[in-house]
Amino acid sequence: METTMAERMPALQRRAFLALPGAGLLASATGARAQTGVAAGTAPGTTLNLAVAAPVTSLDPHYHTLSPNNMMAEHFFDPLVGRDAKAALRPALAESWHLVDETTWEFRLRRGVKFSNGQDFTAEDVAYTYRRVPTVVNSPGSFGIYTKAITGTEIVDPHTIRFKTNGVYPLLPQDLSQVYIICKAAGENVATGDFNNGRAMIGTGPFRFVSFNADDRVVMSRNDAYWAEKPEWSQVVYRFIPGDGVRVAALLSGDVQMIDVVPPNDMPRLRTTPGIAFAEMPSLRCIYIKLDTAHDVSPYITDNDGKPFTRNPLRDLRVRQALSIGINRQAIVDRVMQGAGTPIGQMMPPGANGYVADLPPPTFSIDRAKALLAEAGYPNGFQITLIGPNNRYVNDAQIIQAVGQMWQRIGVRTRVEAMPFAVMAQRQARNDMSAMLIGWATAGEPSTAIRGNLTTRIPDKGFGTVNFSGYSNPQVDALTDEGLRTADDAKREAIFGRAMRVAMEDVALITLHMQKNIWALKGGMTYEARADEYTLAMGVKRAVG
Repeated sequence: METTMAERMPALQRRAFLALPGAGLLASATGARAQTGVAAGTAPGTTLNLAVAAPVTSLDPHYHTLSPNNMMAEHFFDPLVGRDAKAALRPALAESWHLVDETTWEFRLRRGVKFSNGQDFTAEDVAYTYRRVPTVVNSPGSFGIYTKAITGTEIVDPHTIRFKTNGVYPLLPQDLSQVYIICKAAGENVATGDFNNGRAMIGTGPFRFVSFNADDRVVMSRNDAYWAEKPEWSQVVYRFIPGDGVRVAALLSGDVQMIDVVPPNDMPRLRTTPGIAFAEMPSLRCIYIKLDTAHDVSPYITDNDGKPFTRNPLRDLRVRQALSIGINRQAIVDRVMQGAGTPIGQMMPPGANGYVADLPPPTFSIDRAKALLAEAGYPNGFQITLIGPNNRYVNDAQIIQAVGQMWQRIGVRTRVEAMPFAVMAQRQARNDMSAMLIGWATAGEPSTAIRGNLTTRIPDKGFGTVNFSGYSNPQVDALTDEGLRTADDAKREAIFGRAMRVAMEDVALITLHMQKNIWALKGGMTYEARADEYTLAMGVKRAVG
């Protein structure tokens, strides 16, 4: 007899991924709504205008493992396995899944689902999607990390599909929650450009594609044939407004009804503005600094006279330790983030699956940092360039300025360069940097953060997919391999915890803080705050009562 979803789901998946005191919707309750049909009380012809800080790099749902791209894809496409607002797994295009044997997963697909072109959704579309994922040309962050475990596919019938894995692989449902299913009618060699121009935007999601103007907006209309709860809005204008002041002004003027990434400095004013409501939740996003260990001579590091070194200082653990403990994380959270964050010494947030309780943020010490630099042979420090985005994370440009000032105090003369995220992403892909601020949103458990960032870059294994900076530690790789083959939840979590500890003690990267997600709404709107920081039009409702 087939077990229930709750019985099939491992214990660590069932438990709350995050301890979220006071988290969730802080605006009015939305009330119950039917699971099918337009939301209760919805007037026809309603349009939602919202603005987000970060533009997408593409509408291709398999081009770039980037949160702005993923949250846009959520409007048009569905994965087999979904995630709720607290990052727990839930059925999506797959109604259920279970292990047939140690190396075979079976997924039962939802019946009656149609793509926006009217075609039925079947197992053929799933197989087609997973074949495409690792072949996307020029991907700056491949989704292949999530399909790498699949060694064979068997279509049992139009609504049943099986996946073979090379040995025990218990994390396949989590991995597949990150991959959106596209229609096989798009064609075997569908290009990324065909999504950006709309020709391949054929999905099963709650909205249909209308238009896309890069760096400006996406317009979408409600998919009235959607298989789940239909959105309240017949049309959505989803704008990209990177400038904090411009985004806040658009909300206050009524040009948009919701914004994300509310600037902490504007919170006191907005909290006293009539008609403004908020949705808030601790985030799954870790903000951190990557350090270049790939180059023999790092391109943006020189001695104090501007002469390049003959060796890369960042390959010395003592230098990396000095740069880490030379940062006052609490001061950044208190002063730059205005409290909208939590200092962290690892890539998982407190309360999450995989969080290592006795791995605190490194202790800030100017004197110890100077001593470590002297031990490493740099008693007078050196010069370095720190790059980072100015339109992607909360107060990102201010964070790199603060870090630069802190490094100056330990003798590391720091030039700071802030730039649009799209520019920085290309530099990251070329490893054209010595130090770079970036963020990673975990998937509610530690394997994706570890595989993507902390393992040696081995594309054939799906390791190090965004590890362009050259970090490599055989112990981290071995522990990751072991964890991926461990079926027992508690044992697997402990193994990944050891991998995280080894990488953090080796200063594979410098973690700073976990972001807090804050949305602001106007005009009697509510929003279901999400740990994954996604801004989803279908989560916006008119307040009831």
